[in-house]
Amino acid sequence: MKLNLFVRAMIWMAGSSAFAATAVNQDMAQNELDDFYGEIDVVSIATGTKKRIDKAPAVTTLITADDIARMGASHLDEVLEMVPGLHISPSTISRLDSVYSIRGIQTGFNPQVLVLLNGTEFKNSFSGGLPYTFRFPANVIERVEVIRGPGTAVYGADAFSGVINIVTKNLAETATNAGMRVGSFDSRDIWLQTGGEWQDIELGFALEHQQSDGDPDRVAKSDQQTVFDRIFRTAVSKAPGTLATRYDIIDAHTSAKLHNWKWEQWWWQQRDGGLGPGGAQALDSAGYQKFRDYRSKLTHSQDLSSHLTWTNDLSYMDARSETYFVLFPAGAKLPIGADGNINFAKPNGLVTFTDGYIGSPHGNHKDSRFNSILNYKAVKDHEVRFELGWFEQKLTPREYKNFGPGVIDGKTPIVGGTLTDLTGSDYIYVKPVSRTNRHLSVQDIWQVASDWELTYGVRYDHFSDFGSTVNPRAAVVWNTAHNLTTKLLYGSAFRAPSFNELFLQNNPTALGNPALDPETIDTTELVFDYQLNFDNHLVLNMYRFKAKDLIDKAPVPGTSFLQTANVFDLDGKGAEFEWTYRPAALWRVDFNFAVQNTVNAATDQRVANAPGKSASLRLYYDVNSDWQVSGWAHWIADRRRATTDTRVPLADYQLWNLSLNYQPSDSPWRVKTTVRNLFDKMIYEPSGTAISNDFLMEGRSLHLQVSYNWQL
Repeated sequence: MKLNLFVRAMIWMAGSSAFAATAVNQDMAQNELDDFYGEIDVVSIATGTKKRIDKAPAVTTLITADDIARMGASHLDEVLEMVPGLHISPSTISRLDSVYSIRGIQTGFNPQVLVLLNGTEFKNSFSGGLPYTFRFPANVIERVEVIRGPGTAVYGADAFSGVINIVTKNLAETATNAGMRVGSFDSRDIWLQTGGEWQDIELGFALEHQQSDGDPDRVAKSDQQTVFDRIFRTAVSKAPGTLATRYDIIDAHTSAKLHNWKWEQWWWQQRDGGLGPGGAQALDSAGYQKFRDYRSKLTHSQDLSSHLTWTNDLSYMDARSETYFVLFPAGAKLPIGADGNINFAKPNGLVTFTDGYIGSPHGNHKDSRFNSILNYKAVKDHEVRFELGWFEQKLTPREYKNFGPGVIDGKTPIVGGTLTDLTGSDYIYVKPVSRTNRHLSVQDIWQVASDWELTYGVRYDHFSDFGSTVNPRAAVVWNTAHNLTTKLLYGSAFRAPSFNELFLQNNPTALGNPALDPETIDTTELVFDYQLNFDNHLVLNMYRFKAKDLIDKAPVPGTSFLQTANVFDLDGKGAEFEWTYRPAALWRVDFNFAVQNTVNAATDQRVANAPGKSASLRLYYDVNSDWQVSGWAHWIADRRRATTDTRVPLADYQLWNLSLNYQPSDSPWRVKTTVRNLFDKMIYEPSGTAISNDFLMEGRSLHLQVSYNWQL
C-alpha cells in the first residue's frame, strides 16, 4: 500500500501539463475564497499549504492578532488558554515550566507537543521540550495556528499530540509601535516594533523586554527538605516559602526580504529565571535559570512555473543553558553513598552541606536544518507536496557541583560550597552527544469530486541514534451540505527520545537508556463543522487514539536505580465542542467544551493531573468605535491523582479575566487595562507530593498597557 502511494505520486508528477490551465483556474478560485473569507479563516498548519479552516484536513484552531489584542494577552500561554482540549499547567519536575496537555497526554518536560516559530522548531534537545522557563511575548505574534492531534506526516518527530505554530508579524508592513505595560508582582514590559523598505529590501525589527518579581503569595507550605528536617532533626527548610517565579526576558526579531529571499533572526534570552519549587522540590531562592536561544533562518521561495513552487529553507540555532541549583539548602544534613549521591539504602556517611547541596549543569545545544519543498498543481484535481530534509542536533555539556561521583564519597562529614568542574570527565551528567535526521514526505490533496476531497500522505524519518520510522496520514473532507462539512481523519505520529532519556548518567534520580524506542500514536477523528446560520458556527470533534511505548522511569532489576524505559501504553477517547455566536454586530461569543478519558492500557486507570473536563467562554463587546470590553473564563474539572498519591482530590476551579481597551480611531495612542483572576480565586495545579499543598497559581493581577503607533 505504501509503495502504491509513492508510485501514484510519481505518476502525477509526470502528468501532462495539459492540466495546468485547470490548476490555474483552481488557484484563482481559491484566491477568491481567500479574499472573501479573509486571513482569519485560512490556515497552513494542516497541510503546509493554505486552506480554509473549515476545510482543513485536521482539527485546527486559529488565534489572530486581533484576538490577542482584545484579550490583553502578554505571552504565549495566555494566548493558548482558549484552545479546546488544551490545558496549561506548571511542570511537576522542571522549574514550573509550562506543560501543554492536549487530550490528556502530558509529561513534565512537555515533549509530546511540537512548537514551531514560523514553521521551524526550536526545542531543547536535552529535555525534548521548550527552552527552560520559556515565555514568548504576545505583541509580536500575528497569529497562532494549533493542531489538536498528530502532525508527524507533515512536521516529523514530536508532532505527537499536537502542533503549535507561532507566526510573527510582517514587521516591514507594520506601523512603528512602541509601548509599555506595568502591573502586579512588580511586572514591567517595554517594546518597540518598526519596519520599512530600503532599496527594494523589506526590513523589520522588534524588541521586547519583560520582567517580574513573581507573585509573593504563591506559597509552598512544605517541601522535600521539610521531610529531611523531620528525619535528621534539622531545621533548614525554607518552607513555608514562596515559589521562585521571577523572570527577566529579552525577545528580539530581525527580518530582511528581497524578492524571493527572506532572512529571519531571532534572539530569546532568559537572563534570570526563578526555579519554582527548586530542582529537588526543595525551595530555592538563590538558584537561577539562564537560557539564550539564537536562531538564524534563510528562506528562498520561487514559482518555477504556473503550477510548480519550490521552497528551500536553511536554519541554524545556538542555544545555551546555565542552571544553578541549590538542590537542598545551606545546613542540610544528608546520607551520602560511595558515589557521592544521596543514598538512604547504603550510606557511607551523614554529611552536612554548609552552603547547600549544589549542582550547576550547563548545555550548549546546536541545531542545523535544511528543508526543500515542492508544491505541484499541474495534475487535474491534485495538489502534490514533496519535502526532503535533514537536520543535526549537538549537545556539548558542562557541569559544576559539590556532590556526586568524582567529587565526594560520603566519608567527609562537612562539605562546603566549592564546586568541582566535571566538564570532560566520566562523571558529568551527560557526555557530548549528537544525532542526525534525514526525512522524506509526500502528500496529495485530491479533489475526488466537487464535494469530496481526500488528503493523504506519508513521511519517512531516519535518526542516527534509534533508526527509522514511517508515518502515514489520510483525511476525507466531505461538503455534506452547503453549510455542513464532515471530516474523517487518521494520523500516525511518533516522538523521538530526548538526549536526557537516552544518555543521562551519574544522576541519582534516573539513568538514561540508549536502547529506547520512539513513542508512537495512532489517532482517528470524526468532525462535523456546521454553519447553522450567519451568526452561529458549531464544530463537534470526536476522537480515539492508541499511544504505545511511552517513556517513563522504571526500576533496574537487582539494583536501587531507576532507568528510563518504554513503560506503558495509553488508550484515549474524547470529544471537543466549539460554538461561535455573533448576536449583533458589536457582540461575539466563543464557547468550547472538552471531555477526555485517557487511560493506562494495562491498568485502565485514568492519567493523572490532566483535566477530564474543561470549558472556556470568551465575550467581546464593542461599546463604540473607541472602547472594547472583553471577558473570558476557564473551567477546569475532574483531575485525578496518581494511584500512589494519597492527598485529597484536586478541586475544580473557574478563572475569570477582564480586559478594557481604548483605541480611538483618530489617535495613535492605545490604552489597555487587564485584570486576571478577577475574583482572586485560590487556584491550584498539581505538584509532586513533596509540595504538599500543590502549586498555588497567581492571584488577582492588574496590568495597564499604553502604546503609540506611527508611520515613519
